[in-house]
Amino acid sequence: MVAALTLVALVAGTLDAIAGGGGLLTVPALLWAGLPPHLALGTNKGQSVFGSGASLARYARGGLVDPRRARVTFPAGLAGAIAGATLVLAVPPETLRPVVIALLLGVSVFMLVARAPATSPGVNGGPDAARRRGGTVHAGLLALAVGAYDGFFGPGTGTFLIVGFVALLGDGPARASAEAKVVNFASNLAAVALFAWRGVVLWKVALPMAAGQLAGGWLGAHLAIRRGDALVRGAVIAVAFAAAAKLAWDGWGR
Repeated sequence: MVAALTLVALVAGTLDAIAGGGGLLTVPALLWAGLPPHLALGTNKGQSVFGSGASLARYARGGLVDPRRARVTFPAGLAGAIAGATLVLAVPPETLRPVVIALLLGVSVFMLVARAPATSPGVNGGPDAARRRGGTVHAGLLALAVGAYDGFFGPGTGTFLIVGFVALLGDGPARASAEAKVVNFASNLAAVALFAWRGVVLWKVALPMAAGQLAGGWLGAHLAIRRGDALVRGAVIAVAFAAAAKLAWDGWGR
């Protein structure tokens, strides 16, 4: 069973590094393996943090992460996730379900019609570097808001981040995916700390799955760097539709 879960983690880590949505595979797999919901969610964060860390490292090595922006978005994502996790104790997350479904469908439409910026920087930067530095404050606000959403509810976090960096800051999809991993890694760290403190991370399952996440996160980021914006755009559309369908199905089943 652990070997099968590790294989799922490998596929999920690859997908998540490109477009987000790895939890669409790992959470159902953990539930299928017999873990209670609270242990499934905690164990999922315990293994997924390794995938987001590996993909972030690969994107940074490929030159797609702006260090100046990351110094703002990382702590903002961390603070947002902590605030969102605290808020979840006061407000039922299910109230967000219809809003998130609509947003995910909107994301799909946006990625279908959006055009990559003409000066979208490549692996080694580009002529719009000064403009990107000027958007640091906006990037921080985006990281804070989506980080809070991740701590509060979660589905579609990586996808929302990618679209936010494309729509608000003019990044190409591949660079946006890289910048999203800074925030995603921060929010995962906050979640792991919270779940571990509450004792709901089953480490004997999370750590073997982490090996799959490490390999998948590195592979997915490598593919995004090599294949560029077209791969990320297609993957984001697919993940957004899949996440919206899953949320709608779960809501209908209730």
